[in-house]
Amino acid sequence: MAGIDKWNGTGLVRLNKALFCSLKGLSAAWVHESAFRQELVVLALLMPIPIFGNFLPMEKVMMGASLILLLVVELINSAIEAVVDRVGTQWHTLSGRAKDLGSASVFMTFLLVVWVWLNVLLK
Repeated sequence: MAGIDKWNGTGLVRLNKALFCSLKGLSAAWVHESAFRQELVVLALLMPIPIFGNFLPMEKVMMGASLILLLVVELINSAIEAVVDRVGTQWHTLSGRAKDLGSASVFMTFLLVVWVWLNVLLK
C-alpha cells in the first residue's frame, strides 16, 4: 500500500512499541525456529565460562559477543526465510539463493565462534 505511512510514535512511545515488536520477534523465533532454540541452549550452557572464567576482559567480551552474534545472525536468517516463504511456495533460483546465503551467514558465524573460543581456550 504505497503512500500509507506507518506511524510508530516518538520518544518513549516509539521505544515501547519497538520493545514490544522485539519481544514478539524473539517469541516467534523461540516457537517456530528449532535452530534458534538450539543455539540459545548452547549460549546458556557456554556463557558462564567467559563470565566466571579466568580470562582477560577482552577475551570475555569476544567469547560472549561471538555467541550473541550467532543468535543475531540466526534471527536475520529466519527473517529471510520467512519473507521468501511468504512470497511463494514455488521454487525459484533467487529464493533458493537467498535461503542459501542466509544459511551460509549462520555457518560463517558459527566458524567465528569456534575460532574465537579455540584461540582463547588454547592460548
